[in-house]
Amino acid sequence: MRAGFASWIPALGWPGKLLPVLLLLGWTSLSSAQSQDRIEWPVTGTEVDVALVLAVDISYSMDLEELALQREGYIAALTSPVVLEAIRKGMIGRIGVTYIEWAGLATRNVIVDWKIIDSEVSARVVAAEIAAAPVRRARRTSITGAIDFSMDRLQEAPLRPLRRVIDISGDGPNNEGGLVSRSRDRAVANGVVINGLPIQIKRASNSNFDIEGLDVYYADCVIGGPGSFLVTIEDKDQFRDAIRTKILREVAQSTLSDAGPARPGRADCTVGERQWRQYWERN
Repeated sequence: MRAGFASWIPALGWPGKLLPVLLLLGWTSLSSAQSQDRIEWPVTGTEVDVALVLAVDISYSMDLEELALQREGYIAALTSPVVLEAIRKGMIGRIGVTYIEWAGLATRNVIVDWKIIDSEVSARVVAAEIAAAPVRRARRTSITGAIDFSMDRLQEAPLRPLRRVIDISGDGPNNEGGLVSRSRDRAVANGVVINGLPIQIKRASNSNFDIEGLDVYYADCVIGGPGSFLVTIEDKDQFRDAIRTKILREVAQSTLSDAGPARPGRADCTVGERQWRQYWERN
C-alpha cells in the first residue's frame, strides 16, 4: 500500500509532493480543534449532586409581565418544599446553583454566583438575590452565547458535581453567535446535560422572530445529553408549575430523555439566523 501511494505522487509534480504534508497539517488542525473542545473540569471544591446553571432569556421579545412571571417561577421552584425534599434525598444532599440572564452575545448577566442549596435557609438566600436584581431586557437571542457562557460558568464553579446541567429558557430560536447545535454538541461531548424551557405563548402581534414549533426546535437543536428533556410553556399561567417541574426533574435526575436521534427535515437549526438576515434585508 505504501509503495502504491508513493508511486503516484511524483507524477503529480511538486504540488503532489506536498500532499502528505497537507494531509498531515489537516489532521493536526482537526486534532487541535478537537482538543480545544475538551474541557478540564475542576478536581477540587465542594461535592454536590448537580452543578445547575439556570440560564434565563431576557430578550425584548419577552414582555415585562412574562419576565416577572419567569423570575417568580424560579424563586418559587427553588424554595418549593418538594424540590428541597428532592435535594435532601440526593446522594450528597446538596446542589450548586448559578442564575444568569442572557439575550444577545453582549448580554450575559450573572445574577447569582455559585451558591450551595442544602436547606430552606440556603434556598431562600438564592431566591432573595434573584428577587433583588433589577429587571432588564436586551436585544437579540443568542442561545449559542448562553450555552457557551454557561460552560464557562461550570468550568469556574468551585464544585465537584456528580452531574453538570444547563437549564435554558427562551421564546425564540438562536439568531446570533454561530450554530447553536455546535455549542450544544460541545457541551454534551464534555458530559454536560442541556434541558430546555421553550416559551411559545400566543401573542396578539407576532414578532418577526417567532417560529412555529419552538418546542421541536429546542428538542432537535438545543437540548442534549443523557436524560435531557424540555418543558413547554404555552400560557402565562404555566410559568410557576412548569419551572418547578423542570427543576424537580433536574434535581431528581430523570433517566428519560426528550432528545432523540436527529430527524432530517423536522427542525431547521438555522431558522433564527435566516430570520434575522431577512429582517435586515427588508429594512
